[in-house]
Amino acid sequence: MNPSQEQIHQQVALALSEDIGAGDLTASLISPSECVRAKLICRDESVACGRDWVDAVFETLDTGVQIDWHCEDGDDLHAGQTWCIIEGSVRAILSGERTALNFAQLLAGTATATRILVRELQDTQAQLLDTRKTVPGLRLAQKYAVQCGGGNNHRLGLYDGILIKENHIRSAGSIKSALAAAQNHAGNVDLIEIEVENLDELSQALQAGARRIMLDNFSVTQLRSAVELNQGQAQLEASGNVTAETIRKIALTGVDFISCGEITKNVRAIDLSLQFDSR
Repeated sequence: MNPSQEQIHQQVALALSEDIGAGDLTASLISPSECVRAKLICRDESVACGRDWVDAVFETLDTGVQIDWHCEDGDDLHAGQTWCIIEGSVRAILSGERTALNFAQLLAGTATATRILVRELQDTQAQLLDTRKTVPGLRLAQKYAVQCGGGNNHRLGLYDGILIKENHIRSAGSIKSALAAAQNHAGNVDLIEIEVENLDELSQALQAGARRIMLDNFSVTQLRSAVELNQGQAQLEASGNVTAETIRKIALTGVDFISCGEITKNVRAIDLSLQFDSR
């Protein structure tokens, strides 16, 4: 699910157009021949992510800008660490600074939030999954960031997997009917999953032959009961109320997956600073 270079450049072009418009009026005050050396510094403990977007920003503005990276996406970074050195046109670097940092801060924030949860899953069988609760237009980028943080991707969109939820079941008439329709229309799609809200619905889903089941907002006690009831028949995914404080307890119930929308929906941007060398 990693974005292609073409997709990255499209995202960057849109962001630059939004920010620069007809031209950067403030940067135009600087001589076009003026060059500078700058450091991109991380002020938080974080996971690096977004270098391809930063590269694309400055490639788009001025191919003469050179970037010397001191880290790879997925690296753990300490506060005060230098991500990269950027050298080239002052105008280009000033005009691209905000867009480059916006991408890097968002993606590093997603990767960092993911890494925090993944560390809580050590010595358990559970895998952390993302969701479709992403920033519009940046789903591929954020799902890439989740991978950099050590997490795994759920379906990308509505077209590469079937996830039957409460309103689908109501529209179909029953859990059994919804699963039967999914099997008939799946084609080459591998993922067919159904969401249940209690143990009775779990039993219905198992009886209907479900192979993957999402346990929506189950308590830890209910999750343990679900795992016992399941007896390994289907893969179980816990969803809802997943935080750094709760995720290990959820994992220790024996579920296979834990999905969390917070890592992409409520992103805390990493504090990055671009500092020009003093003359």
